Amino acid sequence: MHKLWAVVRRPFVLDLRALALLRIGTAALVLLDLGIRSTDLEAHYANMGVLPVATLLEHAWTPYQFSLHAASGLWQVQAVLFGLAAGLAGALLLGYHTRLATVASWVLLVSVQNRNTLIGQGGDDLLRMLLFWGIFLPWGRVWSWDARTRPAPARLNYASAATVAYIVQLALVYWCTALLKSGAEWTHDGTALYYALSLDQLLLPGGRLLYPHPDLLRALTFGTWYVELLLPFALFIPVGVRWWRLLVIGVLFGFHLGISLTLYVGLFFIINLVSVLGLLPPVALNWLAPRLRPHMARAQRWHARLPAWQWPWRLHLERTRPATPGWLQLGRQVREAVVFSLLFYVCWWSLDDVKLLPAGWMTEPTRWVGYLFRVDQHWGMFAPTVFKDDGWYVLEGTTTTGRVIDLNRGGAPVTYAKPAAVVALFKNDRWRKYSENYLFVNNAWMRPYYCNYLLRIWHENPAHPPLRRLAVVYMKEVSQPDYRVPPATHELLCDCVPAAPVTK
Repeated sequence: MHKLWAVVRRPFVLDLRALALLRIGTAALVLLDLGIRSTDLEAHYANMGVLPVATLLEHAWTPYQFSLHAASGLWQVQAVLFGLAAGLAGALLLGYHTRLATVASWVLLVSVQNRNTLIGQGGDDLLRMLLFWGIFLPWGRVWSWDARTRPAPARLNYASAATVAYIVQLALVYWCTALLKSGAEWTHDGTALYYALSLDQLLLPGGRLLYPHPDLLRALTFGTWYVELLLPFALFIPVGVRWWRLLVIGVLFGFHLGISLTLYVGLFFIINLVSVLGLLPPVALNWLAPRLRPHMARAQRWHARLPAWQWPWRLHLERTRPATPGWLQLGRQVREAVVFSLLFYVCWWSLDDVKLLPAGWMTEPTRWVGYLFRVDQHWGMFAPTVFKDDGWYVLEGTTTTGRVIDLNRGGAPVTYAKPAAVVALFKNDRWRKYSENYLFVNNAWMRPYYCNYLLRIWHENPAHPPLRRLAVVYMKEVSQPDYRVPPATHELLCDCVPAAPVTK
C-alpha cells in the first residue's frame, strides 16, 4: 500500500524552488496588472468615471461580494489602495512575511476586480486563483526574505493538498476551455480560428500573416482544441513525471506565445505562462540555479544583511527535522481538509459550468462560497463558438458651431471608414473588454455613463472645441464565411448632451 501511495502522489510533488519562481512571477503579474489599471484610476474606479459606486451596486453586484475599492468613489482613495496593493505585491515578490503578503494581495486583488467587473477577462480569474492557492503553498520557503533566518529544508520536493489543488486548477483551465467550445466550427468545420482572426478588434500583425491561409487555420483550430482537451492529462501520469511536465510547459509556452502574436488578449497569455512555473521539475531547476547564482550574489552585496540569506541550491538530505508538536500536526490536518474541501467546490463549480452535472446539482444558494471567495471561474474564451459581431467605434461629436468631429481621432472631421488598425483604438485591453460589454443589449444601462464621461474629459482640455452633442456610434460588421466582407452597418448606441451648456 505504501508503494502504491508513493506512485499515486508522484504527479503532485513539486519543487520548492519552482514554487518560489511561481511566487515571484505571480507577484510581478500583480504589479504589472496594477500598473496598467492605475492609468485609469478615475475612469474605471471613481464616481467621476464610467461606473459610479451606486451604479455598480445596482447593476453588477451580488450580496456576497466585497470590495474595499467600492467604499469610496474618490480617485484619491483608489490611489491609496493601489499603492498599498503594490507594496504588498512587492513584499510577496521578495518573500517578506510571505503568507501574510499573499493573503493581503489576494484580498486587494479580489477587491479591485469586484469594483469593476465590466473590464474583467479570463486571465483575471487565473491570476486570482494563483494567489488563492498560493495562500496554502509554501512558496516562500526558499529564495525569499523569510528563508534567510530559517534552516534550509531537508528536501526540496513537496506535496500536499495545495499542490494537488494547484495542478488540478491548471488542468481545469484547459479542460473547461475545450469542453465549452462545443460549436461545430471547433469540433467539425475547423473554422474557429478563421472567425477569430476576422475580428479586427483583436487582430494583431501575426494574425494578419495567418489569415489568408484557410487550410493552415483549419489545422490550427483542431490542434488548439485537442491541445486544450488532451494535454492536461499529462499532468497526472505517474511515470516519467519530469518529462511529461517539460512537455506540458513547452507546449503551453509555444501555445500562448502564438496567441500573443496573433490576438490582442492583454495579460491573458502572460498569466498563463507564469501559471506553469510551479511545474518546473528538478532537472530544469538544477540547470537554472547555477545561472541565477551570480544575480543572487549581486543582490546579497546590496544590503549588509543579505549575506545571511540561505539559498538551498542543493538537497540537504542529511538534515533532520525536529519533532513536530501534536497541535501543529492537527493544524496541518485541518488545513489539508480545508484545501481539499475548497478544491472539491471548485471542481463542482467547473463541472456545472461545462454542463457535465445534471441540472440542479449546483443551485443558486450554494454559489455564495464562489462569490465570496471569488473561486468562481469561467473559461469560455471563443466558446461555444467565436462571436461574429465585429466593428469599430466612432465617437461622433457635434460642436457648438455645427462641425461634426470624431473624438477617437483627436477632433478630426468624422469618417465612418474602417481604421487601418481597429485594435489601436483601445488604450489597453481593459478598454477593449469594456467596449465589448458596452455592446450587449442587457448592458444598455452602461451607455449613458460612458457617453457623459467622454463629454466631461473632452471639455477638460481647453484646446478642444465645445460640444453640444455626442453620439457613440458602432460600425458593425458581421463576420462571414469564405472571406466575404459585408458592408458595415451604422448603430447608434448612445446620444447625450452636456449637463449644462458649454461655452469657451
